[in-house]
Amino acid sequence: MSDGERELAGSDEHRVTPLELFFDLAFVFAFTQVTSLLVDDPTWGGVLRGMLVIAALWWAWSGFAWLTSTLDVDEGGVRLAMLASMGAMLFVALAVPGAFGDDAVLFGVVYLLVRVLHLVLYATVSRDDPDLRTALLRIVPTELLGASLLVVAGFLEGDERIGVWVVALGIDYFGPAVRGLRGWRIAPEHFAERHGLIILIALGESIIAIGVGAGLELVPGVMAAAALGIVVVSALWWLYFDVAAIFARGRLMQARGVEQARIALHSYSYLHLPMIAGIVLFALGLEAVLHDVAEALHTVPAVALCGGASLYLLGHVASLFQTTGRVFRRRTVGALVLLALIPAAVAIPALAALALVSAVCSLVVTYEAIAHREHRVQVRHPELAD
Repeated sequence: MSDGERELAGSDEHRVTPLELFFDLAFVFAFTQVTSLLVDDPTWGGVLRGMLVIAALWWAWSGFAWLTSTLDVDEGGVRLAMLASMGAMLFVALAVPGAFGDDAVLFGVVYLLVRVLHLVLYATVSRDDPDLRTALLRIVPTELLGASLLVVAGFLEGDERIGVWVVALGIDYFGPAVRGLRGWRIAPEHFAERHGLIILIALGESIIAIGVGAGLELVPGVMAAAALGIVVVSALWWLYFDVAAIFARGRLMQARGVEQARIALHSYSYLHLPMIAGIVLFALGLEAVLHDVAEALHTVPAVALCGGASLYLLGHVASLFQTTGRVFRRRTVGALVLLALIPAAVAIPALAALALVSAVCSLVVTYEAIAHREHRVQVRHPELAD
């Protein structure tokens, strides 16, 4: 490692680099592939497989988010290794539609390659940092075992394959919490920004779903559904970026040591996953609405439409509780109302179901913006607090 790279290996704040944004483009494609996987198999089994793939993709991305928050990766040989990781991630995304079919082995092998490259990069970063190197060595067994089991799963079939996937992801996800967080370090502002950007990427998938679902026949019903879809996506954006992201980032910046690592792991690495999964599920439901706005939705798309938005809100509630200790009641109520709408969504026209989801999300945003407008200004503009 050069002297310049050693200087960058500290947890000092640094800007999100163009290389990190370039790296995330592979995940734009990966999320699109998951939605395609769900659309092609809109069954409960298809949803389960889609969520398992999302969980695997998310954990791979999360590992690189920790890495890039430790080191400015846009320097020296690390840049080339990041580009190689992006290339491997692209092949993971290409294999997503067949992750439980003909491309199962390919998916497992290239996914393992991505995880190995991640460990190699972290080993480079931690070479002159004994605490970080010790922390890395603690999770190497679980990270390699979890990824290796996905290769094994590729040679299995049916429920056995799904069972191995569940075990693999369980080992991967719980490894850091069980093995301990001492020695891990991040640049908190950078870390929070990276997660905000990946939420934007996921929301972009919902925009893509509108374009794909609308197709070429822009009749009034389809245009109305597209407009309502934009309203929901805008509400989901608002709920994250208006004050929630600021709350979470502030708490992460205040914390130190193991406590900071705990918040980063639980509030961000763990509890941003339901937000991402919720957005992908909502995109599935939205695309189904756009395909036939006049007919009632089938059960799985209806659950995806209402339950996806609900899961997103519940992810917010859980993440904010981890960082602030407060339960955001309006979001909790909104999530429960969305779940209660599922029976209606299978009985009324799809456009009407989307209108109801849009109304609930918009009301949560409106209530928070009006009822807490003074507190909101204080959070967003602390210089005006006096």
